Amino acid sequence: MIRSLRTAASGMSAQQMNVDNIANNLANVNTTGFKKSKVEFQDIMYQSLRKPGVTASTGAVTPTSLDIGYGTRPVATTRQFSVGELSQTGNPLDLAIDGDGFYQIQKPDGTTAYTRDGSLKLTADGRIATSDGFYLTPDITIPEDAISIAIGFDGRVSVNQAGSNDPQEVGQIELARFINPAGLSAIGHNLFEETPASGAPITGVASEDGFGKINQGYLEMSNVDVVSEMVNMIVAQRAYEINSKAIQTADDMSSLVNNLKR
Repeated sequence: MIRSLRTAASGMSAQQMNVDNIANNLANVNTTGFKKSKVEFQDIMYQSLRKPGVTASTGAVTPTSLDIGYGTRPVATTRQFSVGELSQTGNPLDLAIDGDGFYQIQKPDGTTAYTRDGSLKLTADGRIATSDGFYLTPDITIPEDAISIAIGFDGRVSVNQAGSNDPQEVGQIELARFINPAGLSAIGHNLFEETPASGAPITGVASEDGFGKINQGYLEMSNVDVVSEMVNMIVAQRAYEINSKAIQTADDMSSLVNNLKR
């Protein structure tokens, strides 16, 4: 009886984490560039009461084993980096990557983080930065007398300046990609950090060598599918209820044993 109580409890704990993850996905349904994640589970070790292939007292060889499992446990949250829907904003510094790649962002400590959030801004000195004031890298500065900004599919940044009819190129946006983006570590603020699991960043120009193209005046929305997440939540809730029923059944059986009289 004790085994069944602990086994069902592990199932309830796992489904609670599953619901927590679904809630985080739904909470970020309107977060620019957000990537949904999915909890993965594994079964726990087994108690083997009889091994397969053992010779029984009758001389026959047992074709199967007799194993009792000890439940389940969450082992990973896998982030899915499918491209979200592109939403047109008309803002010249709203940039969406259609395809593979991340913007490179310099954090205050000087290290580099990575993001799919292209809602960029201009600082007081004309540098391009995120909403939190973290600078885009390589650094790009827009001249004070710029009257318009144009960013091509390849990330080339050009401006039209007062008194000049010819566009002036002021920088090039470089993208980074990873052999295993699911291995990146999410640190909040729509940022990811490189880890040994993600591999080293591969940098390059948009629209070339497998990188996606940059769309000016668009933002990439979250890739969370609300309907799918609601279905997943219902499934997780039902699994939680079933495990609670197993605990209740095991408790009832224990109660019957305790109430046996000679």
